[in-house]
Parts: sequence; structure tokens; C-alpha cells
Amino acid sequence: MSVTIVVGSQWGDEAKAKIVDYLAADAEYVVRFQGGANAGHTVIVKGKEFIFHLIPAGIMYPEKICIIGNGVVVDPVALMDEIEELKKRGIDVEGRLFISQKAHLVMPYHKMLDQASEKHKGKNSIGTTGRGIGPAYRDKAARVGIRIVDLLNRDVFREKLQTNIRDANEFLTKIYGNEPLKVDEIVDAYIEFDRKIDPYVTDISVLLHDAYKNGKNILFEGAQGALLDIDHGTYPYVTSSNTIAGAACIGTGIGPTYVDEVIGVMKAYTTRVGNGPFPTELEGEFAEKIREMGGEYGATTGRPRRCGWFDGVIAQYSSRINGLSSLAITKLDVLDSLQEIKVCTGYRYGDRILTNFPVDCDVLDSIEPVYETHPGWMKPTTNIRRYEDLPEKAKSYLARISELTDTPVAFVSVGSDREQTIRA
Repeated sequence: MSVTIVVGSQWGDEAKAKIVDYLAADAEYVVRFQGGANAGHTVIVKGKEFIFHLIPAGIMYPEKICIIGNGVVVDPVALMDEIEELKKRGIDVEGRLFISQKAHLVMPYHKMLDQASEKHKGKNSIGTTGRGIGPAYRDKAARVGIRIVDLLNRDVFREKLQTNIRDANEFLTKIYGNEPLKVDEIVDAYIEFDRKIDPYVTDISVLLHDAYKNGKNILFEGAQGALLDIDHGTYPYVTSSNTIAGAACIGTGIGPTYVDEVIGVMKAYTTRVGNGPFPTELEGEFAEKIREMGGEYGATTGRPRRCGWFDGVIAQYSSRINGLSSLAITKLDVLDSLQEIKVCTGYRYGDRILTNFPVDCDVLDSIEPVYETHPGWMKPTTNIRRYEDLPEKAKSYLARISELTDTPVAFVSVGSDREQTIRA
């Protein structure tokens, strides 16, 4: 029996889904605990690409139980589209996909408010995906959100919806100049959604507790990354949920004493999508070269990712706030052709060198990264399957990452396919 949490340890897009998919071979339950359809998790098996937004990556294995926890905000349209796409590709979710009845719903007005707000902010926008995730979490915190369980009582659902749409229309029409939403159309659409998802809805806290007591292996899958955490990330350029390992307990209803291991996924370099500080960001032709070699475009939005050198300061910070047991280093192969590779070990701020991650974004915008240079291995790694067969300079680079984070490297990814994963 084991309970393992997999979390992103940079600004998201660390190829968590690939590591979850790999580890799911030994798990019996795979659980998504936060975020929404703004997260795109890509899995490639035998050359075939699958992109997940809400359903855990473990669904690729026909015998695994997959769970969407209460910490996730569920977009009905995205969920049903995902289920239908999986069915078309021969993956049946019936009897093995379960959704918490406590999960909050993303409503049409959430998406409209999200998009209108970003447009209204102009150059001061945060850079959201426009999927309504932030407004859905805002309603949850304001205690006016609509949960899946609310669909069971049509009268209560309609009453809540009328109130929320009335308030949303105030913003949409008077501030943003949009057309008002109609209650009846939304009620009808969500009642139809309720009919479709009814077989999947359950008390997942009970389900997971029973699985734990029966000695099952449980794997938790996080979305986004630690530096996008609403409390611990580069606020305000963050997502709307807690993305660190501790959120797995809150987002599913299990106790922290259940957890055995926390694996942090980090790229061998650093990327970021959207606005916000990025101390090691590269620019110009070299940045474009890394972006093309790594295929650095968002799975959900298609937006080009900003690329930079490995940042040991944020890596050490992420290891600490997540309580990482080990690391999974992905996309090592992207660096195969580089003669020199830089690693940030600190930040120069005025006449000081900062080795701990600062919480103030204004400070982050004013710092200069302190780099050390490592020799590249200049050899392809994509066909290597044993850690000892990696080039010595690649192993030295990985050892330095481990040293900076005070966390052992347990897995190394040298390609996008499931089989291109090495156990250290």
C-alpha cells in the first residue's frame, strides 16, 4: 500500500501527466485534487497523444479507478467533451470514473466574467486562460458557488442560479457592456448535464478512505505548479487554487497522515505561460530555439511558453513548501545539443545575494540571476533507459539539481513517450 502525491514544482507545464501516467502502472486509484479545465495534461503512448483537462491521466489504464476531487472546479462542457473523446478513442470510463458531489461547477457566467475582466484590465491582465476558473473559485470562497450536489434539488438550483446570474449580469452589462445571460437556458443545460454525470457522482472521501483501509495504492495528481499557488506563488500572477502537495488532502477529504511520498516534477530548464516575473527568462533566438526543441506551447491554449534556465532558487523553495521526497526531472533530452548549460543559484538584489525565494513580485522584477555554468553532454539521451547509461556530464547536472534542492532525483524523462522514462 502506498499513497503518493505528484505535484508540479515550477510554474506548471512540467510534464506531470507523463510522470503520473508512468506511475499509474503501479497504482489502483488516480486522483485529481485541484484546478479546472485550464490545465492541460498531455500523455503520449506509442506515439499517440492524449490531452486531459479534468480527467486524471491514469484513465489510460483500463483497470484504474480515476477520481475528480472536491477541490476541482468542474466545467460540464469540458468534462463531457473529454469523456466523449476518450470513448471515440476506445477508452471507456464507465464504472471507473468518479466525481465528488462537493465539487463546484464552472458556470457560463464564470467564463464570460473571466474573459471580460481580462480584456478590461488590458496591459495589467494576469494572463488567465479565460476558462472561468478564477470566478468559480471566487464564488466558492464567497459561499455562493453551485456544487454538483445542488443539481439534485431543482428548485434550490434554480433559486441559486437566479441570484448568481442577476449579480453576474450587473457586471456583464453595466461594466463590461456584454449581453445579459438568461436563467432558463442555463438551468435546462445543467439539468441535462446532471442526467449524464449522475452515474459518476459519489462521496469520494469515503471511497478513498475505504481504498486506503483495504491497502490500495493511491496516486494524487496535481495541476499547474507550486509557483502558481494562490498562497505561495508569485501573487497576483497565480492560479486560483492551492497547487502544492498539502492541497491533496483538502481537495479530496483524506488526512495528511495517509501520505507516504511527494514527488515534485521539474523540467531540466524552466518555463512559464502568461504574465508575471520570471528571473531566468531567455530572450531572442536562443529562447526560440529552446521553445522549438522542447515543443513549448500550452496544451490548453496553444500559447508559446516563456523559456529560461533552471532556477535553483525556486526549485529549493518548491521542495520546501511541498515537502518533496524526490524529484522527477523531465525534458532532459531538450538540452542534449547545448555546449553550455546555466543554472541559477541565487539572485543579486542591490548589493545582496538572495538565496531564498522572495515573496514580493517587485523584488523579483528587480533582481539579477546569479549563474553557474555547466558543460553540456552533447550526446543524445532519448534512447537511454538506464540511469547509469546517461552521459557523465548529464548525471553531474542532475546531481547539482539534487544538491540545490536537497532532494534526490528518482525519475528522469528523456522524451515524451511513456517508455522514455528512467528510474534513477
